[in-house]
Amino acid sequence: MNTEKIKEKYHHYKLEKEDIFKHQHYLIITRSGIEKIQAIENIVINYDVINCEANFCVVKATANKGDASIQTFGSALKGETFKDGNTNTWYVMEMAEKRAKSRAILQLTGMYSLGIFGEDESEDFKRK
Repeated sequence: MNTEKIKEKYHHYKLEKEDIFKHQHYLIITRSGIEKIQAIENIVINYDVINCEANFCVVKATANKGDASIQTFGSALKGETFKDGNTNTWYVMEMAEKRAKSRAILQLTGMYSLGIFGEDESEDFKRK
């Protein structure tokens, strides 16, 4: 991890202690941190539903920041256990949207290259 660049982004985005935490090999940014970054960078996201069923959903996010644009996806599969799916909530559409949003914002801001992931991207990334 490039500690200096991470510190720079932390200050630039006015992140606070509760916005980011260490998880095994990665830094995880919370929903509040994602929202701060989106606001500061003026990132606009549009969503398209690719698939939506009772237990499974895929959402495509198209995100724009100035002249930069990316497309990414978020999905959610409801399961009784995490062996059966990647979420335990019935709100699969909302979970897929949150995952797509996190990925889009982290991609556009170069956070992935620093080893920073969104809390919503995986149930494994939740703060203990």
